[in-house]
Amino acid sequence: MPTEAAWWQRGIIYQIYPRSFQDSNGDGIGDLAGITARLDYVVTLGVDAIWISPINPSPMADFGYDVSDYTGIDPIFGGMADFDALLDAAHQRGLKLIMDFVPNHTSEQHPWFLESRSSRDSLKRDWYIWRDGKDGSPPNNWMSEFGGSAWTFDEASGQYYYHAYLPQQPDLNWRNSDVRAAMGNALRFWLDKGVDGFRLDTIHHLFEDEGLRDNPLNPDFHEGLPPREQFERTHQTDQREVRDVLGEFRRICESYDDRVLIGEAYLPLEKLMRYYDGVHLPFNFHLIGAPWNAAHLADLIWRYEQLLPRNGWPNWVLGNHDRSRVASRFGIKAAPLAAMLLLTLRGTPTLYYGDELGLADVNIPPAQVQDPWEIRVPGFGLGRDPVRTPMPWASEPNGGFTAGKPWLPLHDNVSELNVQTLDGKPGSLLDLYRDLIALRRREPALSTGDYGTVEHRDDVLVYERVHAERRLFIALNLGTTLIYTPLPGPGELLFSTVHGWKGKIAGDLLRLQPHEGVIVDISAIA
Repeated sequence: MPTEAAWWQRGIIYQIYPRSFQDSNGDGIGDLAGITARLDYVVTLGVDAIWISPINPSPMADFGYDVSDYTGIDPIFGGMADFDALLDAAHQRGLKLIMDFVPNHTSEQHPWFLESRSSRDSLKRDWYIWRDGKDGSPPNNWMSEFGGSAWTFDEASGQYYYHAYLPQQPDLNWRNSDVRAAMGNALRFWLDKGVDGFRLDTIHHLFEDEGLRDNPLNPDFHEGLPPREQFERTHQTDQREVRDVLGEFRRICESYDDRVLIGEAYLPLEKLMRYYDGVHLPFNFHLIGAPWNAAHLADLIWRYEQLLPRNGWPNWVLGNHDRSRVASRFGIKAAPLAAMLLLTLRGTPTLYYGDELGLADVNIPPAQVQDPWEIRVPGFGLGRDPVRTPMPWASEPNGGFTAGKPWLPLHDNVSELNVQTLDGKPGSLLDLYRDLIALRRREPALSTGDYGTVEHRDDVLVYERVHAERRLFIALNLGTTLIYTPLPGPGELLFSTVHGWKGKIAGDLLRLQPHEGVIVDISAIA
């Protein structure tokens, strides 16, 4: 570990879904001015950086992940002056700003694709992946992430184009040097403005098998899985050329001071490690789907550490805009414990807006569903609307999010579950997050320290964090019964998710309530 860790190693990232954070003009959709107005709240959390989901111009077929201009701001969110004001306000408050960047595909309305589609002889035809069909069918058996074939037939030119996601999201051809140059210039545009880094969307999809070979059947496919799971993505994702492009991105980023690249890739841990060649932090999503089980979590933590490449920095994610919220997955009683887990593991944690309040998934009436994933693949629990609902700021109608009609409904108990009500309320999850983050900032052992032991004792997950002479003992009772677990020796209780009290622990046995997590200073033990 270097003597001086980078800000993205010491710090905490807070993800903001801009449509749902704060509306400033009454149209029911959150915007950049709204985020700026709420930055002081973000500062009170104690986080170090905000990551903002896509804000580029877009037809919004996939809510900004279908980009039509990589160097602009969609009018829904404001203009470039609003972005500049947000960036300046964030920096004035000591916050870093990370942008979402979507390199795999554009919108079908992007000028590049419109030109590519105009003729087989277009100078930009090769900017995308066009192929002839086979016997009146698509070029191969590849499936879209949104269901159905990953190929769409273009009547005008008589060829198919490839899209890993929606037909409105054609994939770029990253084997084309002009594409690479154009996207590099887009990165430099934002870096020149002063953004502090990028979260790169779906990086494992950047390249496909050049021979377009059919994907093999998935031997684990069974009824009840989405149809897209019937094939493995052997020839569709995670190709060796991906790391070359990510290396180019990283060289661009590192030509500026103190920037970070984060990559989204849903892959097994062994495959994820390859991406450290290109990005500083390949997002580790394995806590999101992990069983709430001490033995499994201990194995996951230790295996992840053992697989990390030399100088690879770990990171952990518990929730995001694509997956069910923490309070829904683990239950609201376990939400404080989940917070302690995330904020005491070695590596950079990423928080998802609203999780600090205990927001759960919101039931969206069928007539109000917005997510194209749910519309195209109904009945498989893939809809993302329930985790993208507006932030509740106060007990007033619409939670103080908007003066208009919110683009998605808020949860039912806004009058009780909102920032204003929870702020300063003894025992609230919001205060627990703030206190935990403050403790993490005070204790290098929790931010940049190493592990001592990592183990499980029945339902209790136990690990030590060590920095210089400082030793902190963390014990998390993931069970539903009272448990006594051994303590290495006398220590000082620094934090409990249940009691909220601090003090000396005289014995060598720790009493843990159901869903209780504790941090104990055992530095004095010889």
